[in-house]
Amino acid sequence: MIELNEKHRDHLTWSLIIPIFHLMNSTIEISQGMFKLYHQVSRLVNECMMDEGVSLARSKFLLLLECQGPQRSTDIACALGFAPRTVTEAIDGLERDKLVKREPDPKDRRAKIVSITDMGRTVISAAQQPQHKTIEAIFNVLTEDQKQHLKDIIGCLSAKTEELQRERDKNASELPEATPAASLRVVG
Repeated sequence: MIELNEKHRDHLTWSLIIPIFHLMNSTIEISQGMFKLYHQVSRLVNECMMDEGVSLARSKFLLLLECQGPQRSTDIACALGFAPRTVTEAIDGLERDKLVKREPDPKDRRAKIVSITDMGRTVISAAQQPQHKTIEAIFNVLTEDQKQHLKDIIGCLSAKTEELQRERDKNASELPEATPAASLRVVG
């Protein structure tokens, strides 16, 4: 197995995402910068949270349960945009660590309801402190005007992304279902 350092891994990632480097312009460079920043912030925040015993990924599950109350695993998968199997595996680990518990769903005896435990609340509370501290340290390099401008830009880009996703979903629902083999066919 080949081990890549972070610089080579990032280069490989971008070379796969954007294979035509000679067409790069400022828009592509900005999007690359956004992706890189997102991964850097996520990695640093995750490391700081892990010092308190919970990863960023696990905290998403715990925060959802803390804020929305007990949920079925299918609802958790939908809310977080994860595959049901991924959610089941994560819940298994959280339950093993006594951060969540499963109980029978009173409305559907085949299903289980997942809820956060007191230990889960304690862990998420402890992990949020370094998360917030790290994010504040990163974004405090900006002035209040820059933060507001960035917030406006993110809102604009997010709205456009949602619009494009809705169009894509609408177009996909109007097309006949393609077989996986047809979508992988190589012409040459």
